[in-house]
Parts: sequence; structure tokens; C-alpha cells
Amino acid sequence: MNIYADRGNLLLLERRCHWRGIEFTLRSSGLGEQLDPGAADLLYVGGGQDRDQKLCALDLASVKREAIHEAARRGVTILAVCGGYQLLGHSYQLGEETLPGVGLVDLHTVRADGPRLIGNVAIEVELEPGQRRVLAGFENHGGRTQLGPGAQPLGRVLRGHGNNSHDGFEGVRAGNVIGTYLHGPLLPKNAWFADWLIATALGRQEPLAALDDELEAAAHRDARRAAGVLRG
Repeated sequence: MNIYADRGNLLLLERRCHWRGIEFTLRSSGLGEQLDPGAADLLYVGGGQDRDQKLCALDLASVKREAIHEAARRGVTILAVCGGYQLLGHSYQLGEETLPGVGLVDLHTVRADGPRLIGNVAIEVELEPGQRRVLAGFENHGGRTQLGPGAQPLGRVLRGHGNNSHDGFEGVRAGNVIGTYLHGPLLPKNAWFADWLIATALGRQEPLAALDDELEAAAHRDARRAAGVLRG
């Protein structure tokens, strides 16, 4: 699945690795293809329309499920965005049809009869103890996601709808597994988060080499300003 600027997310990861001299290889995993749980440091699951999501849901649940669980147990970093996020859970109910999820995290999603949740969004996250930062992006989803008692949200909604427009939470985090509705694209608007993903995927304890992030910082400010959490 790849319609919500997912290529932009992958390109930013590639460029920021390249600029630091970190080897980066991108491989796709198509429908019906087995997934090697030890072949990657980071797995990315993008978003898609209903038709594509149905095909991918069946493939993830029947072909790739065990490999994804094994990768998570190995400590592989997993980022799933929008439709990919919904499929991390137990199921996604679309009217009378229920799509299976991979059951990696404790959540389920239901397509609501009401309006889609659309707009700029900002959330506060704490990826490292005592270090709170803002992720900003765009959301556009008809599904309402409910976290189960065994799941922790990625962040607290500052502006926007989040998982369901009711509980004030957005996304999910279980160790190195992260799901979020933020796209538009997510990583170019939050280069610091891309660096966190890279460092986490590589098991780096020390900070990554600094880059000239003037443009990236401006993009982050613009995203926060669009969401209404930064003035001026």
C-alpha cells in the first residue's frame, strides 16, 4: 500500500542515512511473497484505499503474519501508517465485512458511518523517558481505532482527531512497533522522528551525526503551524 506520501517517507530515510554514510537498501514485499523476519532492520507498512487494503490484509494475515511477529520479537523497528496501522491490530470492520489484522498490537478498527476524520493534526509523544516532542502531520481516515487494555498510544492529541476523535489519543506504540494515522508525509515534516527510527532500528545508543536541518526544521514549524500548535 502506498498512497499517502509513503514514498516520501522512504526517500527521507534513505537520504538521511546516505548523508551520514549509513548503508541503506530498500526492498519491497509483494502479495504472496514470504517475508524474511531477519532480513531488515526496519519494516514499513504504508496506507491504501479499501480495495488495496483488503488484498493486503489477507496477505499479511495469511502469508506474512508469523514473519512479522518474529521480526517484532527480534527487535526489528516497525512503522505502519494509516491503513497499515489499522492492520497491525486484530481486525478492521468495514460494514458487514471484517478484514483480519496481524494481531501484533491490541487494537481494533471500525469504519464509522459518520464523516471522515480529516485535517492537520499534532500530537505530543515521549519516545524517550522525559523527552516530550511534537509530531505534526495530516490525517484522513474513516475508521475509528480503539486501543485495547494491553496497548499504549503513541501520543496525546494536541490538535486534530487522533484514533477516534473521542479518547484524546493517537496511534499505538509497543516497544519498537509504532502505528499512526499521521501522514502527508510524516517523516519530511518530522525529520527528528526519522532519525529516531534510524537510530532505533540500528540499535544506536549514541546520537546520530548532526545534519544541516534548516529546511527540515522549517517544514516541521510549518506543519505545527498548520495544526494550530505554533504561532507566528
